[in-house]
Amino acid sequence: MKIFHLSDLHIGKRVYEYSMISDQEYILARILEMIREEKPDALIIAGDVYDRPVPPREAVTLMDVFLEKAAELCPAVFMISGNHDSAERIAFGGGLMEKSGVYLSPVYGGSLKRVRLEDGDGPVDFYLLPFVRPVNIRKALEAQGSENGGSAETPDAPESLGELEIAGAQEMQDAQEIHTYTEAVARALEGLPVDHEARNVLVSHQFVTGASRCESEEVSIGGLDNVDASAYKGFDYVALGHIHSPQNVAGEEDQVIRYSGTPLKYSFSEAGQEKTVTVVNLEKGKKPAVETLNLTPLREMVELRGSYEEVTARSFYKGTTWQEDYVHITLTDEEDVPDAAARLRTIYKNLMRIDYDNRRTRSSWTPDGGEEIAERSPEELIDEFFQKMNDREMSRDQKDLCTSILRSLDEQEPER
Repeated sequence: MKIFHLSDLHIGKRVYEYSMISDQEYILARILEMIREEKPDALIIAGDVYDRPVPPREAVTLMDVFLEKAAELCPAVFMISGNHDSAERIAFGGGLMEKSGVYLSPVYGGSLKRVRLEDGDGPVDFYLLPFVRPVNIRKALEAQGSENGGSAETPDAPESLGELEIAGAQEMQDAQEIHTYTEAVARALEGLPVDHEARNVLVSHQFVTGASRCESEEVSIGGLDNVDASAYKGFDYVALGHIHSPQNVAGEEDQVIRYSGTPLKYSFSEAGQEKTVTVVNLEKGKKPAVETLNLTPLREMVELRGSYEEVTARSFYKGTTWQEDYVHITLTDEEDVPDAAARLRTIYKNLMRIDYDNRRTRSSWTPDGGEEIAERSPEELIDEFFQKMNDREMSRDQKDLCTSILRSLDEQEPER
């Protein structure tokens, strides 16, 4: 069975206030061409379909068109919600969409959706696990325990209670013991009716320990969202979303745990990456085989560096696509260039970011003198700061202007 694995489309995303919708429309059209040519048996979209829980209208329209065309070309499409999505909005219409071969993860309520496909080698089971936090698992267990007659106040069920009530009390107690993301994912996958005679695919959207992050991802302080790969044991292929760089994560010997990465670059930390579609071939009795198909974007993300005179010279950008690409320019001039961004945009129309790398920006200044600082005049401190930042002394006119400003400030009456 051949599977296309995508994730983190982030439809509707803005990067440095630039809308990426035209770039996303272009790359989704390229992906549809690949589906038409490669004829996969299934397409996986592993979360972060949209960039925010309430996506803009144009994002929903674009995704609607893509899903409709993908369902026409591919026998089965599997899609889960990620941490950027609204689980309820992604799940909407799931029952109706199944008639067209589009399977959506429902809001997590204590069980996972399983879909079985068949090929010449037999069954392949797909399990859909939307992005979950420990609180989601706790609430689901508590709800199940409450339905079964359990009580959070009496976790140790007396023997006089019926079996259902005892099970409910145990679920309530279990809920209180789930604190980490690893515990949450492991509990969500516990007790699944996994048929080990079949090939098993899990679609999940979490941060697995050891994966390399990019600047465009949402980061949890202290790595609190880490999930140990051991939580995914028993599955042949784990199709992950959440991390934007395509990569494999170490799992069991015969298992592949993989992030497909984003189809587009969403930060300059990804400027050197090749974005791809992951193609998985599942053959019975063998470890999943992974290939990639390169994606060429409408516009690249490019980092340029040099003095203002260098980067504006025609010879610098002639023969490149930089005038159309998304650009980050680092100027090395020692003096700030007046209105640099506006002037550079006459050449690089999609300039997203500009900064400086020179002696001033590389230095971190604190006044010399220790405890004597309080005894030094403001003029002396400003003069020292100017020298540190510019590697030269202030001119007489600059010193006079500084003195004049300081005196005018001293003469102002304090506000009452």
